[in-house]
Amino acid sequence: MPPTLVLIRHAEGLHNVDNNIPDPELSELGRRQCGDLRENIMARIPKELDVGLIIVSPMRRTIETAMLVFHDLISKGVPIQAHAGWQENSAQPCDTGSPIPQLVAEFPLVDFSHVDPVFPDKTSPAGAKYRHTRQAIVARGQAALHDLYSRPEKVIVVVSHSGFLRVGVAGFWFFKADYRIFDFEEREDASSPYRLLRWDSTAAGGMGLSKEHPVPLGDGLPDDEGTEHEGSA
Repeated sequence: MPPTLVLIRHAEGLHNVDNNIPDPELSELGRRQCGDLRENIMARIPKELDVGLIIVSPMRRTIETAMLVFHDLISKGVPIQAHAGWQENSAQPCDTGSPIPQLVAEFPLVDFSHVDPVFPDKTSPAGAKYRHTRQAIVARGQAALHDLYSRPEKVIVVVSHSGFLRVGVAGFWFFKADYRIFDFEEREDASSPYRLLRWDSTAAGGMGLSKEHPVPLGDGLPDDEGTEHEGSA
């Protein structure tokens, strides 16, 4: 049976003030938001959510969010792994990661061994699958879900980013430090796309902070030819 996914948007980062900051850390408000999120979500663990794995985008703000919220789980041995497939969409400085050796030194509890060696490149031919286009981002979302679909854990937490979660993976808005819980839809066959079913209890986010209406995957993203794609709903 595929795992249940807890998809979390990171708390507020310094880039919310200045998006020219490369790979920003959390702001002081963001750290307070992590405290609120920890109190909310840890009340569901392990009663509702038997978490067996934590995955993070290899960006400072997502790693810091995971470390602050799930410190108790990590200290008890729940693995935390970085995965480039869950990074944010754009190639702006704030959405471009730091070199992995630097992150390894800063976050020794995080397993970076699974990070694509091309990270943090998003613009060269080698980093083409991380381009800021509708085709690349939707494909990356499917690849990220494919990686999780057959994993043995009952519940997997993913700490990622607003844009990628909204238009690449889930089709819903995520406020800062808010989360939604999903199960995989049953697939008709091996060629069927991966789709998620949201838990009703997180319709407005587990913190109650997020917009409820859905967003089409790929909405508002530029096509490879440079035109912008508009969703139908």
